[in-house]
Amino acid sequence: MSDLGRVLRLDARRTALLVAVPVLTAVGTAAAGLSLSPSVAYWDNTVVALVNAVRFLGPVAAGLSAWAAVRERPLDYLRDLTARSPATGVLFDLLLLSSAALVSYAAVTVLIVAVTLVQEEAGNPHPLGVAAGAGALVLHVVAGYLTGRVVPHRATAALVLAVTSLWAALRVPGMSWWSLLPPAAFPHIDLFTTLRPWVLAYQVLWAAGLTTALILAYVVWVTRRFLIVLPLAAALAATTSATLGLHDSTATIARVPAEPVCRRWPLTICVHPALRDALPRLMEAATPLAARLAGTPGAFTRVEQRPGWAPVTVADGVAAVHLDEDLSPGYAVRAVRQISDGLKDAAACTSPGGYRAMVDAWLLGDDPPAVSDTRTARRFASWTEHRRRAWLRLHYAEYRACALTPEDFRTPHRGRKHHSRRSALDTKSPLRDRGGPPAGHGHAEVQTPRPAGSGSATGAAGLAQ
Repeated sequence: MSDLGRVLRLDARRTALLVAVPVLTAVGTAAAGLSLSPSVAYWDNTVVALVNAVRFLGPVAAGLSAWAAVRERPLDYLRDLTARSPATGVLFDLLLLSSAALVSYAAVTVLIVAVTLVQEEAGNPHPLGVAAGAGALVLHVVAGYLTGRVVPHRATAALVLAVTSLWAALRVPGMSWWSLLPPAAFPHIDLFTTLRPWVLAYQVLWAAGLTTALILAYVVWVTRRFLIVLPLAAALAATTSATLGLHDSTATIARVPAEPVCRRWPLTICVHPALRDALPRLMEAATPLAARLAGTPGAFTRVEQRPGWAPVTVADGVAAVHLDEDLSPGYAVRAVRQISDGLKDAAACTSPGGYRAMVDAWLLGDDPPAVSDTRTARRFASWTEHRRRAWLRLHYAEYRACALTPEDFRTPHRGRKHHSRRSALDTKSPLRDRGGPPAGHGHAEVQTPRPAGSGSATGAAGLAQ
């Protein structure tokens, strides 16, 4: 009879495992894929993708565990024929189901890490984030299985799935500290920020404490050994401590500096390491604008990506821009428009006129806009590139203050004096020195040679126009 009972129990467990592992792996992979950015590999968002996967994996794992518990409940009379503790079989089942869930979680983790490593990853890995996700998943397995043991009804598995799904759906990032309870809901982690490790540590402690408390409470219930109450109290105390720690978590994300990567010819372009793929397009888009602004107070020879909370400015030869973290189409054009907007005097330029828009279109290489003063528009369109640059050097103050008038476009050349002034400005501009790249600034660097047909060569040709 003992051998028969062992065979029946193993058969029941094997069926549950065969169903659980592929189902959980498929659900976790799909959930994590929705959270990963296809073009940016940032380790903090890798952790967020894993935690988000558990929000989908957990309810499914809890439902499968409850189903396995209900399915095995009729075999309990066979366990009563042995001399083992009545809790032993339950603990073995929990071990097997938790192992199956962790195997699926490990497969999802390996896949996400591989995707991150294939790209140009940035930031630092968070092992505590992986542990927090694993702890939350095991907690769902234990809660679902024990519910199925206590309430052995056919509808229990569906009820467990519904309740745990509702709990996961209530995880709204940033709404309250409740969203930090496992399975946690983290917002997208922007570049130049990172997760606070102690928040992840509290989540690991909370999941481990509550899981231990549930198991010990069930053992006390079936064995009536009240000495286990002491470790049960300790587990509940750990869970309470972690809950208080999460409650006091006023900020889960901290700002961190990032050593940029740079490309240094014909301009110096520096971006966050996770966006190093943006360097060629950014160089290609910014070089013509830099060449047209050469010799003016708005000239720049360096473009730097700044965090979203930092202002976009053009000062001291440095243009600060914001970049789309997913490098969506047109990101380089939008960055160059930010530089153009940074040239504007915000106090004086409250209502930009058509003349400013006309000059902006030339600076950005866009089609000229419709201007009511068609005569001035035709005159400006007839000028050569050389004449437009000389004109901008003379009228930059009016351009910046959005104070251009038709008379500004009728300014004649001033003979030798004007020519001498333009030549002096051109001589002083770093962009006119095409013999080699500007001096370095101590940043991590991506060296770019100047082969024929390369993006840098295209930029250098634009400067020579």
